Amino acid sequence: MLMGKVVGTVVATRKEQELEGLKLLVLRGMDLEGKVTGPVVVAVDAVGAGVGEVVLYCSGSSARQTKVTKDRPVDATVMAIVDQLEVGGTLKYVKE
Repeated sequence: MLMGKVVGTVVATRKEQELEGLKLLVLRGMDLEGKVTGPVVVAVDAVGAGVGEVVLYCSGSSARQTKVTKDRPVDATVMAIVDQLEVGGTLKYVKE
């Protein structure tokens, strides 16, 4: 899994039938200090995440292993919302 921050949403009125009803989020990867560093990723939201939240997501074939994404043409899925990140005994992130 990878860690990222939700920085936006995507609305697509015309799309493949298999994508109907899926919420799409724009993510940026994060480092262990909580700084946004990674490239932009569009991911399906399987857990009800919102803009500004830190999330765990997966990509590739793992992205199609949830009830929401099974057998759908997705390459990235948000699978968890992070409440707290601790690295080396130091809190790096706490959800507000």
